[in-house]
Amino acid sequence: MNKIIEYFERPNVGKAVRYLFYASLVLLLILEFLVEKHPYFPWAGFPAFNAVYGFLSCAIIIAVSKLLGKFWLQKGEDYYD
Repeated sequence: MNKIIEYFERPNVGKAVRYLFYASLVLLLILEFLVEKHPYFPWAGFPAFNAVYGFLSCAIIIAVSKLLGKFWLQKGEDYYD
């Protein structure tokens, strides 16, 4: 396991993996416009709808979790006194 971590910590390997990731994102963006979709709802046919919907859903989950932690889960410093 340590050998794998050491391998990916090399600067040239990290750059290569990053460029491969970016290339896959560009490829997926191009395919978004080329692949025919059959959406059930009209708004699901917009380009990159699923990506935007997923990002906003994740951001809302994080915001609600932070609010729950701050106002419901956390207790004051003198709670046990």
